[in-house]
Amino acid sequence: QRLKAAVHYTVGCLCEEVAEDKDVQFSKQSIAAISDITFRQCEIFAKDLEMFARHAKRTTVTTEDVKLLARRSNSLLKYITQKSEELASSSMEQKEKKKKKSSTAKGERTPGEQEAAVTENEDSNMA
Repeated sequence: QRLKAAVHYTVGCLCEEVAEDKDVQFSKQSIAAISDITFRQCEIFAKDLEMFARHAKRTTVTTEDVKLLARRSNSLLKYITQKSEELASSSMEQKEKKKKKSSTAKGERTPGEQEAAVTENEDSNMA
């Protein structure tokens, strides 16, 4: 019930924005109808995502499932793909930072530091 109310509130806010931008009015009945349709469509999306994961013999919904769901809307699919790539790259950066922190905390050298140390040793041996 709270989720339904939250959807209704969000739809109302979006309708207000559109009303101001396009200089139109939305009746309370039309906002309620849009809200109800939106909520029902979200329920359908949730069931579809669950079925996609189950079909792949998984219990977790992945970004690939979401992309499959959005396949009929080119702009939405493009947006989801872009956000997915951004999340993946930031996740990789976080992992690399953690790796560097843990290796320096243990007194280990990063590959760049190891190379610099080897070069320093070679230079001092030649002199």
